[in-house]
Amino acid sequence: MTSAFFFAIPIWTIRRLFIKLFLRKIGSGCFFMRHVRFINPFNISIGSNVILNREVMLDGRGGRLMIGNNVDIAQETNIWTLEHDVNDNQHSEISGDVIIEDHVWIASRVTVLPGVKIGRGAVVASGAVVTRNIPPLAIVGGIPAKIIGYRKNDLTYKLNYSPWFQ
Repeated sequence: MTSAFFFAIPIWTIRRLFIKLFLRKIGSGCFFMRHVRFINPFNISIGSNVILNREVMLDGRGGRLMIGNNVDIAQETNIWTLEHDVNDNQHSEISGDVIIEDHVWIASRVTVLPGVKIGRGAVVASGAVVTRNIPPLAIVGGIPAKIIGYRKNDLTYKLNYSPWFQ
């Protein structure tokens, strides 16, 4: 059975309580803006100090979705673990785990498809469609996402939402 939860509760502390009831794992110091959607949240685990902006959709139907620590996911991003096979006569499904390692920054309106691993410290530019694995520290953009550079950062920061987001 697949379940979807859409959290629009305006008070963060109450919203967090409801989210913690359904996710497989959620670390400390996380902040999720309103209107984040979880599909089959029982397959979704989220590390510490993760920020999910408005209208982010996380899909756990086709496999596990694992998000590491200090990950920043901007608004209107969709992360899928299940899609249809465009070359199949029966319109069958393709599924796969999605792994997002620590210190990844996913900019707004990104789509991540099933079976993808985004390496530690990678950056995904706005509007990109991630169809294959991204190596650590890579900066990718486009459709499909391609490497356009590499990050030069020691990744020692710890994400912390500002109170004005609440």
